[in-house]
Amino acid sequence: MSANFDYLKELSPELHRLAVLAERFFTIDANTSLVKSRQFGEYMVKEIAALSGAYNPDRRETTFELLRRLRAAQIVPREIGDIFHAIRKSGNEANHDFGGTPAEALAALKFCRTLGVWYRRTYGSDPQFKPGPFVPPKPSKDTDDSTRQELDKLRRQVRESEERLRTLEASAEDLAKARAAAEDLARQASEESAIWEQTAVELEANQAELTRRLSELQATAETVPEQQLLELKQAGFEAASRVELDEQQTRLLIDVQLSEMGWEADSDALRHSAGTRPEDGRALAIAEWPCVGGSVDYALFVGMVCIGVVEAKRGSFDVPSTLVQAERYARTILLAPGQQHPDGPWQHGLDEPFRVPFVFATNGRPFVRQWLTKSGIWYRDVRRETNHPVALPQWFSPNDLVAKLRTDVDAAVRGLAEESLGKGKLRPYQEDAVAAIEHAVEAGQRQILISMATGTGKTRTAIALMYRLLKHKRFRRILFLVDRKALGKQAGDALETTEIEGLLNFAQIYKVAGLDKKVPEPEDQVQVATVQSLIARILNEPDVSQRPTPGTFDCIIVDEAHRGYTLDAELRESDIGFRNLEDYQSAYRQILDYFDAVKIALTATPALHTREIFGHPVFHYGYRQAVVEGYLTDHLPPRRITTALSEAGIHFEGGEEVEIVDRKTGQIDLFALPDDVSLDYDLADFNRRVYSESFNRIVCRAIATEIPRTSLARRLSSLLATPMLTTSCGS
Repeated sequence: MSANFDYLKELSPELHRLAVLAERFFTIDANTSLVKSRQFGEYMVKEIAALSGAYNPDRRETTFELLRRLRAAQIVPREIGDIFHAIRKSGNEANHDFGGTPAEALAALKFCRTLGVWYRRTYGSDPQFKPGPFVPPKPSKDTDDSTRQELDKLRRQVRESEERLRTLEASAEDLAKARAAAEDLARQASEESAIWEQTAVELEANQAELTRRLSELQATAETVPEQQLLELKQAGFEAASRVELDEQQTRLLIDVQLSEMGWEADSDALRHSAGTRPEDGRALAIAEWPCVGGSVDYALFVGMVCIGVVEAKRGSFDVPSTLVQAERYARTILLAPGQQHPDGPWQHGLDEPFRVPFVFATNGRPFVRQWLTKSGIWYRDVRRETNHPVALPQWFSPNDLVAKLRTDVDAAVRGLAEESLGKGKLRPYQEDAVAAIEHAVEAGQRQILISMATGTGKTRTAIALMYRLLKHKRFRRILFLVDRKALGKQAGDALETTEIEGLLNFAQIYKVAGLDKKVPEPEDQVQVATVQSLIARILNEPDVSQRPTPGTFDCIIVDEAHRGYTLDAELRESDIGFRNLEDYQSAYRQILDYFDAVKIALTATPALHTREIFGHPVFHYGYRQAVVEGYLTDHLPPRRITTALSEAGIHFEGGEEVEIVDRKTGQIDLFALPDDVSLDYDLADFNRRVYSESFNRIVCRAIATEIPRTSLARRLSSLLATPMLTTSCGS
């Protein structure tokens, strides 16, 4: 009997057995409990794949690869995938190092319980399932004081949960069962250990039977209508939206996320109260660092210097309000001499100064722009009072934050203001565009739109802008983002041929990484990349070390920003039951959100969806203005051509035989005219009809074959330039 997992027994006996084994072995051996929790997660991933028709044992893929595939297919929601990943990571460490603490085993058990509830709601056709309180197992003799305190706290929650159960609409009988289950677990843990060890052996020998069951589930899923599988996905996302992690579980997920980005993070082992202190050569996220009147969840140290604080709350908390609390800790954190950054503290007005430069807050939920205040990782650079909070989908690496500290924004602003643009190198309107962008950057604007007519030199303007921003160290590395390789090659060629100072071109002054490079080298200061390649490197790359970090680029220039980029759809809380989050977020927007960078968009046609992403243009230079000022040539005026046919027309004598063509069948008949017939030939009308038919044919073919807009524009321009047509249609 297990109050934490018995609801799985009829739904999946294998999952139930693994969960109960992990629970029973907690009292005997934390290492074995962690391994069983990992096996629980691995088997659940396989069973989800089989139930969804996505299981194929012949692929011989690892659980990590299978989970990644299920996430890409939107079968497993991101927040559920994060929990699987946390269980897998702790279980792998226990399996390989033969270690594992009771605290880690308890955390894995709680995660297994969360997954079990989600699985019951999704695949048990029981979306309203309400579990009772988590019933803690009996502590082992080597359980540390902190874990014992948590177990005591969980027991108190069981004993005092009558009010909580009323909130969950549970009955008094449920409470009695929970109490009886806790007593039963404590008794069985010591009395039946040999029985459970034998059960574990039997389970290991039963792999062939498990494989057979998975194959049966897969075969059944292959006969299920597509609509039913889609409803199963939707149920999974709806159940995921109801998952509630406590603050400690949130911190364990943060541990995993910080570790992936290069931090040493373990909120159980690396605690200030356990004696952990900063060390040279290490990037440490030290938990529970003391502050005046409390402690902050994490203090981020690079070497001996504290450069950030992190405050974590459970998923129901609003993240910006948590960030305010983190800012308070950034002012009151207790740091020894040498642990504060030499540029600090940072004073703003009469408020108490900040002792660390960066503050972070999160509730553990994956970033979704439509739920901006309820998701993501929020951070603020508190060195300047004008810096606003920013939401990110991923943590910075230690190198990201160190690089940010090297950027002196105030010095860069002064340098840009003091140096002129260099008369003669740019056209006057290009200088105005550069000045407008620099002014917007100085004002703290993070999305900037520039509108310049085709042919007015947007790329040349962007190159001059990049040179100035890099020269005065306003930005460290700039991403030049395009949507096609051809445009990327054009940009690369322009960087290699455009003279900047003297006889030196841009690529001779600053190192440029081309389209073929996945991650820029430390010395690269500009990278040209396509949107598609970044989607592959960020969203689809399984190796975290091969992904760019959020601080890789601090400025992004988006070329042809109007083309192929769509704004995310609106998302309401009620929509989660009908659509998954990825349907609402374009991959392009996810790439822009991933990097903590100023985004500068270039376009000739600022469409509505472009303005909704980047705002209204800070500078506009249109076609007519360019023609008036002599930088572009206007279309030729229309000319009228008179022909003999149009003057004389066509005349038939009465009785004359003429050919009549049936337009439907193509049949030709002779017909004798009873009277004279005169036809006036209108050349202009003929031209209009030819033009209309040609235009419609080109557009319909473009729609049918989905040719790029630029190709369509060239074909229509060629049609408009035809002399016969310009006589009546004009330009």
